[in-house]
Amino acid sequence: MLDKKTTCRTAVLTMPCVGTSTAYCILDALASVGRDWEMLHGNTPRPPVFDGALLSVDGAAYDDINGRRITPDGSLESFGVPDLVIIPDFHFAPGTGTPEEFAQFIPWLRKAQDDGALITSVCSGAYLLAEAGMLNGLDATSHWSFCDLLARQYPEIKMRRERILIPAGEGHRIVTAGGASAWGDLVLYLIGRIAGADEARRIAKIYLLQPHSEGQLHYASLTAGAQTEDALVADAQVWAADNYALATPVAAMAARSGLTERSLLRRFRKATGQTPVDYIQTLRIEEAKQMLETTDLPIDDIAEEVGYTEPSSFRNAFRRYVGMPASTYRKKRLLLMPVGSEGQ
Repeated sequence: MLDKKTTCRTAVLTMPCVGTSTAYCILDALASVGRDWEMLHGNTPRPPVFDGALLSVDGAAYDDINGRRITPDGSLESFGVPDLVIIPDFHFAPGTGTPEEFAQFIPWLRKAQDDGALITSVCSGAYLLAEAGMLNGLDATSHWSFCDLLARQYPEIKMRRERILIPAGEGHRIVTAGGASAWGDLVLYLIGRIAGADEARRIAKIYLLQPHSEGQLHYASLTAGAQTEDALVADAQVWAADNYALATPVAAMAARSGLTERSLLRRFRKATGQTPVDYIQTLRIEEAKQMLETTDLPIDDIAEEVGYTEPSSFRNAFRRYVGMPASTYRKKRLLLMPVGSEGQ
């Protein structure tokens, strides 16, 4: 926790591909600490705990990905030494290369880390930390759609796609959060760590923030897009999408490719980051998720439909890949459906 007379100088980084809503939600929530709870209860606001600023490389106004004009509070250089750095989510397609602005942020980030700052990211913001080499040897998380890509591109990082929040490194000076809405989990963690648990509880009540204690796997689309660098593997992926329910799909994939199963395994894993068996499992579980969401079929029937001869095998696989039992997943999905959409 900071000394009571000290404010936490907080830099929220931005560039045209940053998620504007996430950046401003973070700034607003941190600015509320010591003020909004007191205001709501007729008490005198206390001095701010977080001194937050939205910073770009040069501080100049820019148009974000949705065409809105954004004016940062300043530049990296003008802000000075931060106590806390937060990298929001980025809007760019996985696998299309990193935004060119990354190179301009990396030296500043590394210096901030050397100066003792707490470095954090939300969602795909972890990509910038990975590019800077700041996650090497650490556990980390990101949005589920980026985790496999990060694991392949930066093999020294231990990606944990099931986790919502991971403090890591010496003194937990690196913290990564999962999907974009995990900004709330990160903010509550930071407020609790810096201002105390009571303040975190107050902000949670004001903003109606509920930590994602069940993780993020049940939100994830388990299957990544087909890769195109290895034509043989790409063909196997296309074939698997229609034939995953067969009794021995991996053997059939190998026979189709003309390779032994061992050779196919090596090529498939190099191209996709998954073994053929894992890929078939993800296709089956993803289809099962869709059926749980959109049909009333009994769970055992769904298991058989997607290729499992033993219901217990399906239930174990579903829990492993999704992070909860199939019955719980079905209930959660129903709760998230719009009113009046049941059965559609």
